[in-house]
Amino acid sequence: MRKERTVIVTGGAQGIGFAIAQEFIHNGDFVAVFDINDEGAVASAKQLGNAKAYKVNVADEASVKSAIDTLIAERGSVDVVVNNAGLQFISKVEDFPVEKWDLLMNVILKGTFLMTKHSLPSMKAQKYGRIINIVSAHGRIPDAYKSAYCAAKAGQTGFTKVVALENATEGITCNAIEPGPVRTELIEKQLPILAEKDGTTIQEALDHHILGKQWIKRLLEPAEIGKTAVFLASEGAAAITGESIPVTGGI
Repeated sequence: MRKERTVIVTGGAQGIGFAIAQEFIHNGDFVAVFDINDEGAVASAKQLGNAKAYKVNVADEASVKSAIDTLIAERGSVDVVVNNAGLQFISKVEDFPVEKWDLLMNVILKGTFLMTKHSLPSMKAQKYGRIINIVSAHGRIPDAYKSAYCAAKAGQTGFTKVVALENATEGITCNAIEPGPVRTELIEKQLPILAEKDGTTIQEALDHHILGKQWIKRLLEPAEIGKTAVFLASEGAAAITGESIPVTGGI
């Protein structure tokens, strides 16, 4: 019988993170919901079932280390880490507030680094681990007004390859998933802003910025990302490392 693995999902209180957590629980795993939104994480963990909430600021090293140390003390190890926490801010480069640039870099890029850094020792000790970074098609395909997001996501992709290379003989894989347009609150909030900046309707903003380059012309469901994460953490994907897997509907 397969061991019940301990899976961390950052930003697991909602959206894609929640869907990823749900798919791992369906797979027979335990999920630690790491989120800065304490109330949301607790509510999500309760809804998920075989899960527990941890209030974590992924951009703060002390917060990350404390939460991972607590989890290991409770569960014995960390087996899978899904670095999903992220946010968006939309602005032209010349108008982009520096504090917003720093915030996106800290949460998306530094957060991925800190979570990986403090999970690796447990994985190396047991000669097993799966690290999955939720990147974006925007890590390779630019989009107007999203300079910080695109830059951070490209950085995550490069980081993924280095972690995979450094740990290739340790029983640890590290891969990235590049979601395309997913039906989440994040996209719903972007559309009015994009429409205003372009001087278009919300539908035109959806078609141009979100679905314009996509082949299948539909928003993806969060569970489709979750199922891909479960596969990358499976034994069937043990030889897949350092890769970026597009789940985009064709872009």
